[in-house]
Amino acid sequence: FLNYSPTFFSQLPDPAIEDQGKDYIRPILNKYAALCVRCPGYGTRTNTVVLIDCQGHVTFTERNMIDADVNQWKTSTYEFKLHS
Repeated sequence: FLNYSPTFFSQLPDPAIEDQGKDYIRPILNKYAALCVRCPGYGTRTNTVVLIDCQGHVTFTERNMIDADVNQWKTSTYEFKLHS
């Protein structure tokens, strides 16, 4: 997932997003319904993926934007085991 370029394309139609954003006009809702949001003064700066397998092994990967530049990202991955 994090190996792909961030997508700024709207994820509509999505009934849950459309219901939550029913007070917004459609062009604004389209901008906020993307995986990576880019609006003046607001936007996605971090993507996180958490994977847990049946043996309690966790892989936590996070991608953070560097210096508000949509072309620069730093990815960090942490792996550990859940205690039972």
